[in-house]
Amino acid sequence: MREASVIENLRARIAQIEGVGARHGSIPFGLEAIDASLPGGGIASGALHEVAGSPDLADDASATIFLAGILARVEGPVLWCLRWRDLFAPALHLAGLHPDRIIYVEAGSDANVLLAMEECLRHPGLGGVVGEVTKYSTTASKRLQLAAEGSGVAAFVFRRASKPEQAAEGTAAVTRWRITASPSEDLGIPSLGRARWHVELERVRGGNPHAWIVEGCDATGRIGLPAALVDRPAAAADRQVAA
Repeated sequence: MREASVIENLRARIAQIEGVGARHGSIPFGLEAIDASLPGGGIASGALHEVAGSPDLADDASATIFLAGILARVEGPVLWCLRWRDLFAPALHLAGLHPDRIIYVEAGSDANVLLAMEECLRHPGLGGVVGEVTKYSTTASKRLQLAAEGSGVAAFVFRRASKPEQAAEGTAAVTRWRITASPSEDLGIPSLGRARWHVELERVRGGNPHAWIVEGCDATGRIGLPAALVDRPAAAADRQVAA
């Protein structure tokens, strides 16, 4: 317990030095395995974050719902900036993000999406700002990070159809996530189990990369750990004792 407290204090000091989370709170996932890997115990408000899927439609859809689940757990309207409106709103609602909370900004190009994001981030009180782009520059990421710090609003760049093997340009984002679809539980009957995702924290300022298999968002925007994975540490400990 003492060691955990020391690590948490060090993370808080690093975040304060870097200007992240010094004035703003965080959006926890409610899963200790993930929150413990993030300085501040969750997605930092007042900061920029990157989310990506892959060119596979199932992966991009998983990343979209993952993002909607985060925004479902905060209050206030959500500004969703994109080149053209191609989101399926009912799917976002299933993750807890009601369509009435979303204001769409159809910008027409990546450059205009980034401009719209920066303008939206100047207004405190929003639940979050999302921008869908294929790529963006380091300079653009720094501008978005500064705007998010100033207002305290969480900013998310959603890099659509991003190839996992493609080297990402340097970014000021505090975290970088990649979400891909994973096989759901075999129920033994002709039916589908709860969606599962491979959630990879590729980069986190003040922490280390991690990866998890999680169950997709429920109606409140919360993800979960599959029961088999939750029980695995206890089962491994039992085997060690038995040996």
